[in-house]
Amino acid sequence: MAKIPTSVNSPSAVYMRFLRLVKALEGAGSTPQMDANESALLNALAERWHAGHPMTIMQAMALSDLGSPATLHRRIMRLRQLGMIDAAEDDTDTRVRHLVLTPAAVDYFEKLSKTLRSAASAAI
Repeated sequence: MAKIPTSVNSPSAVYMRFLRLVKALEGAGSTPQMDANESALLNALAERWHAGHPMTIMQAMALSDLGSPATLHRRIMRLRQLGMIDAAEDDTDTRVRHLVLTPAAVDYFEKLSKTLRSAASAAI
């Protein structure tokens, strides 16, 4: 059996503290209610958006590790309903739509960042 870390400053203890804080944040109703799959899709979209290369709808629907195209389409629509993402026309080709984060999504990631910093600072 794996040894259970006893230090409150161990990396796993800090991560567990972070998970508890995120759960409390979600339970307080200050973040949108997303399931794990919607959250994973939002994270994938956010990584590309933050790097300055937002995904197109077609690219997002091709993320086969996150589901079938039909399932991903439903998740995209759900994230749009939650106000976390929007579709913006491409500057050069109006047939292409990029998935971009909304201010609500940026606020969500800022809250997660503060939560992570809080969990890490408690270990110091």
